[in-house]
Amino acid sequence: MNDYSSIIDHPHYQSKKRPHMSMLSRAAQFAPFAALSGYDEAVNETQRLTEEKVILGEDAVKDIDNTLRYAALSHKPVSITYFLPDPLKRGGSYMTVSGVIYKVDMNEDVVIMEDGSAILLYSITDAVVLK
Repeated sequence: MNDYSSIIDHPHYQSKKRPHMSMLSRAAQFAPFAALSGYDEAVNETQRLTEEKVILGEDAVKDIDNTLRYAALSHKPVSITYFLPDPLKRGGSYMTVSGVIYKVDMNEDVVIMEDGSAILLYSITDAVVLK
């Protein structure tokens, strides 16, 4: 067993050449660091949920086509739900936009809204004419 009785009453040593370190600076030396850079981002990306795209039947596709044609010709506002693929992982998310259709471009397979946004026809899963 060590007996510190010979040094217990001595004053704490302080260097005459170097300034005393602040408690904040001293604590920073022992702060945790990211040993695996990018690990937190990878975990968060894995936890982020995506949905699978629903494959529509022929009848549903015809109903959407008829709704889009009617909304475009009558200039009535329409609510369109479409699938937006995730650029980083499998799956994606469903988005819904509302507005008036400016044009349905069959050559480009896209619906162009009056606000300038474009929606790919094959990604549309639902369309409802609003009153």
